[in-house]
Amino acid sequence: MTQLCLARVRLRFVVEGRVLDAATEAALKADGRPGARSILAAIARRRFESRSEGQRLRKMLQYEGLLWSAGARYVAGVDEAGMSPLAGPVSAAAVIFAPGTCIVGVDDSKKLDAACRERLAGEIKASAVAWSVAFAEVSEIDDINIYWASRLAMRRAIDSLPHPPDHVLVDGRRLKGLELPQQGIIKGDAKSLTIAAASILAKTARDDLMSGLGYGFARHKGYPVPEHRAALRKLGACPLHRRSFGPVRRALGLPPLPPGRRERSARRQADAPHRCEPLESWRPRPSSRSASFLSCQWFASCAALAQVGF
Repeated sequence: MTQLCLARVRLRFVVEGRVLDAATEAALKADGRPGARSILAAIARRRFESRSEGQRLRKMLQYEGLLWSAGARYVAGVDEAGMSPLAGPVSAAAVIFAPGTCIVGVDDSKKLDAACRERLAGEIKASAVAWSVAFAEVSEIDDINIYWASRLAMRRAIDSLPHPPDHVLVDGRRLKGLELPQQGIIKGDAKSLTIAAASILAKTARDDLMSGLGYGFARHKGYPVPEHRAALRKLGACPLHRRSFGPVRRALGLPPLPPGRRERSARRQADAPHRCEPLESWRPRPSSRSASFLSCQWFASCAALAQVGF
């Protein structure tokens, strides 16, 4: 085997990731050069990683698998994104996969970088039977608190699916008032494939929305990083900032919220109607069975803010 052959083998089976045939593998094992051993080592690592990823995905499908086996065809996973930012809405997504669907790389969105999330979001939307994204507004966050606003966004995402799921897997606690079979899974975005997929769609949708709104949101998405805190001190709060959050209140010179005020409001709002009409929607071609609904009533004010370059 010549040096040129080794370069071609590395390109095909290491760089391009093609499956190594038995004859080439035997020839590499008989070749004593370091380059051949390096190729074999790289392929062995890839095989190990593939086996590990397969095992991880099988574990991630344990909840869905039991429900599919029991006859639940439409199993939805739902998760939120944007609980901790100081500005912008909280988002949520719901995803339904056909039984047996498995997408390599899907995981808790917090474990993935932005490029990986964007790539996987496209795969999720293409593979899903149905998917939806919804928001709870800044005013709703300030009125009923961030926890209940995130639950409201989850309910809106579920309501926006084109047909009701047979069962819902929820990240965290069960959703109050949801008249569908459901299961709450603590840290579900690391344990359920559909919840993890929902976390990716919720995160990418919110990031895309925040990126066009000025104030440096394209970089920090409203999270309380040093750049954002410095902007708050220098520029003050904009209409998209959450007035119920301590750093924003301090920047505005407002006193801390009285204990229990938002909790009482949350209890009043907890059983309020959850469905909202989508502002924008995308419906599939006849051959597709996916659907997305983006619900966010404050798009107009956000667009105006972006135009003036706040």
